[in-house]
Amino acid sequence: MAATLQGKRIAFLAADGVEEVEYTKPREAVESAGARVELVSIEPGEIQAFNHLDHGGKHPVDVTTKEADAGAYDALVLPGGVANPDFLRTDPEAVRFVKSFFDAGKPVGVICHGPWTLVEADVVRGRRITSWPSLRTDLTNAGATWVDEPVVTDNGLVSSRKPDDLPAFCAKIVEEFAEGRH
Repeated sequence: MAATLQGKRIAFLAADGVEEVEYTKPREAVESAGARVELVSIEPGEIQAFNHLDHGGKHPVDVTTKEADAGAYDALVLPGGVANPDFLRTDPEAVRFVKSFFDAGKPVGVICHGPWTLVEADVVRGRRITSWPSLRTDLTNAGATWVDEPVVTDNGLVSSRKPDDLPAFCAKIVEEFAEGRH
């Protein structure tokens, strides 16, 4: 897996409330494969991660959604956490940023509650996807076909349900990101 993403620039979009392991493990996977990663968020400074309901670490933001240019990145990762995607989906710049990846056919990885932002961006219609089970109705109502599988890939969109799925998710995003545009 080493160097399969050499020269690739990957955006991780997250806000306060991100599930720590859903941010750190995928980031480690793409960095280990040679990618350069930037944390994009709705506010400058740091974001507060969580380990379920307990405070986790703080992570420095590299660029805000107002400043970020989706054209500068090769792929996008949307980690979960309950509060994180709720903050992102109410930020018009975050929603625009996400939609830009789909408009350009760039690969996107999303896990757990992360698909809430995809629903807001109206990019799941006609796609097969998985998530944390409580998002099933939201995704179905947005036109997606929801399935209960550890990792699902649909035309460059990689989705997983929960932290237990991280090994499969991390391997699949590295593979899809290496393939590039779909």
